[in-house]
Amino acid sequence: MKKITLIISLLLCSIVYAQTKEKVIEQPPFVAWSSSTIEIDKVVLSDTATVLYIKAFYRPKYWIKVASGSFLKGNNGKKYTLRSGVGITLDKELWMSDSGEATFQLIFPPLPQGVTSVDFSEGDVPNSYHIYGIQLKNNRLPSLALPQNAITHKVDKKTSLPDPGMITGTAILKGRLLDYRPEMISELNVNISEPIKGFSQGMPVKINSDGTFALETTIMGITPASIYLFGQSLKFFLAPGETSELIINLRELCREQSKLRKNEKPYGQAVYINGPLAGVAQELNINTLPTILSKSETMVKEVANMDANAYKAYIMGKHADLQQKIESLPYSTATKQLLLIENDMNAAQALILVSNMLTQAKLYKKEITKEQAQTYFSKLQKDLPADYFNDLKYLTSINTPKALLSDNYTYTVYTLSRIKDQLPNMLGTDKGPFFDVSTAAGIYKNILDFNPLNDQQKALLASLPTSYQSIVETANTELLNKIEQNKKKTGYKINEVGEVTNEDLFASIISKFKEKVILVDFWATWCGPCRMANKAILPLKEELKNKEIVYLYLTGETSPLKLWENMIPDIHGEHFRVTDAQWKYLMSEFKISGVPTYIIVDRNGSISYKVTGFPGVDTMKTELLKALDKQ
Repeated sequence: MKKITLIISLLLCSIVYAQTKEKVIEQPPFVAWSSSTIEIDKVVLSDTATVLYIKAFYRPKYWIKVASGSFLKGNNGKKYTLRSGVGITLDKELWMSDSGEATFQLIFPPLPQGVTSVDFSEGDVPNSYHIYGIQLKNNRLPSLALPQNAITHKVDKKTSLPDPGMITGTAILKGRLLDYRPEMISELNVNISEPIKGFSQGMPVKINSDGTFALETTIMGITPASIYLFGQSLKFFLAPGETSELIINLRELCREQSKLRKNEKPYGQAVYINGPLAGVAQELNINTLPTILSKSETMVKEVANMDANAYKAYIMGKHADLQQKIESLPYSTATKQLLLIENDMNAAQALILVSNMLTQAKLYKKEITKEQAQTYFSKLQKDLPADYFNDLKYLTSINTPKALLSDNYTYTVYTLSRIKDQLPNMLGTDKGPFFDVSTAAGIYKNILDFNPLNDQQKALLASLPTSYQSIVETANTELLNKIEQNKKKTGYKINEVGEVTNEDLFASIISKFKEKVILVDFWATWCGPCRMANKAILPLKEELKNKEIVYLYLTGETSPLKLWENMIPDIHGEHFRVTDAQWKYLMSEFKISGVPTYIIVDRNGSISYKVTGFPGVDTMKTELLKALDKQ
C-alpha cells in the first residue's frame, strides 16, 4: 500500500513539475507581419516543444498553405525549424470554411529560457508568412520612442479643399519605418496618382538599413499618393517644390488590422505625416467610413433580379445615404469635400458598370453559366435604356479641379471612357477638367502602346492646357528615342508560327529547339506581374547562359502588335505571337487560368514543370537544373 502511495505521489509530483515548466502566452503582441491571414492566438512553451496556436482568417472557400521549411528565429539569433502541424498538413492546401476562419497548431523545438521574443518565418518562398517580434515575456511590446517630428496635426475644420494647381516641379518624399529590420522588406512601392499617365506599377524606393527612405519625382500640382504596406494603404500628398514626410509606425499599422488585438490600446498613429495637406491626409488615414457604395460581394447579392432602372435607383439611394453620413463626420471641411467627391466617383463607376454587376448577380445565383455570361452581358448593354445617363448631372463634382486630389480619379477617367458619347448628358457639359484629363490620358496611353503622336492627336493636344501638352510631348519624345534604340538591340528573335493546326501548334513551336530545355513563358504586354518576373529572371539568365536552355515567350493578340514589337527587344529569347483562336486553344489545352504561366519542357519534349504565377528565381533555377539533369 505504501509503495502504491509513493508511486502515486511521484506521479503527481511529476505532473505538477511538468505543469510548472509549461508557460502560456495568450495572444502575444508582435512588431510587424507580412500578412494578416494568420494570427497567433496562444504560445505554449515547455521543455519538450514550442507550440503556436494559430487562428487563420481568409476568404471562404479559398485555401492557405504553410511551408514545411518554416522556422522560429529567437532574439538569440538561432533558428528552430518547424517539426509538425496539428490540424494542418504542411505544404498542402487548407481550405477555409464558410466562416473564412480556421485553427491549427504549429509545433517547434523547445526554446532556451533566455529567448524573450521570436520571429516566425516560412523562409524565402513566394507570398510567405512572416511575423516579427513575437513577445514571449509579457503582453506589451517594448516602449517605442517616437521621433520629434512624429506629430498629430491640429486640423482647421473650416478650411476648404484647395485646387491642385498646374505648376510642374520636383516633389520630395522622405520617411522612416519605426521598428524596421532589413529582413522585413527591402523596398517600398510609391503609387502616385497622375490621371494623365494612367495606372502604374508604382515607383520602387529602396529602404535603408535604418528604415529611412527617400524619393524625388517630377509632378504637376498637388498630387495624391499612397504606399501599400503590410496590407494597408497609407495616403498622403506630394507637391512641386515641397517635401512630404512619413513616419510609419509598423507596430500600430499591423495592430489595427489584427482581429485578435484590434481592441487593445493603440501604439500611437499608424502613420505621422508632414507636408502638403498633411491634416487632410491624417484624417483620410484614420477614416473608417467606407467611401465605396458597398462591398462588391454584398452588392451582387442585393442587386440580383434587378433591371437597369432598378439598379440605378439602388445605386443613387446608396449614394445619398453615404453622402449624408459623410456630411455628419467630425472631420474638416476639406476632408469631407474630398470624401463627397469620391462618393460621386464611386456612384458614377457603379452606374456605368451596370451590365457587369447584373451579369455577376446572375452568375452568383447560378442562373447563367460562365459560357453564357458574355452573351448575357452584351444583351444588357444593348438594351440599356436610352435615358439611363440623362439625370446624373448632380455628379458634376467629377468635372472640377478638386477631383484630381482623389487617388480614385485615375480609375474614374478609365471607367468613364466607356461612355464617352454619354458624358456630356451625364455631366451637363462637354468642357472642363475631366474632359481635358480624359483627352490627354487617351493620347498618353496611345503613346505607351508605342504609337507616336499623329496629326489628329497633335491638333487635339493643342486645345489642352500647356502643362498637359508638356507631359504628353515629353512621353512622345521618349518613345521616338526608344524606337530608335530598339532598332539597334539584339538577343531576341521574332518567330512565325506558320500554317499549322491547333492540335500541332505547340509541338511545332518547340520543334525548333530539339534536345534543349525550354522555359515557355505564357505572358502579355499588359500583365504587370509578367513584366516584373521578366526583370527578376535576368540575373538567372546570365548565370545559366552557358547551359542548353531556350527562353521561349508566347503571347496572343491581346498584346498590341506595336507595343509587343517594341517591348521584346529588352526580353532576350524566342518570341511568338499567336492568333486569338490559337491562344484560346493553348489556354484550354494546358489548362492555363492566367498569366504569367510557365512550362518547362525537358530535352525529350516532355513537360517537367508547370506553374501559374512567378514562383521565384530560386524555384525556377531548381526546376530548370532538374530538367537539364534528366536523361
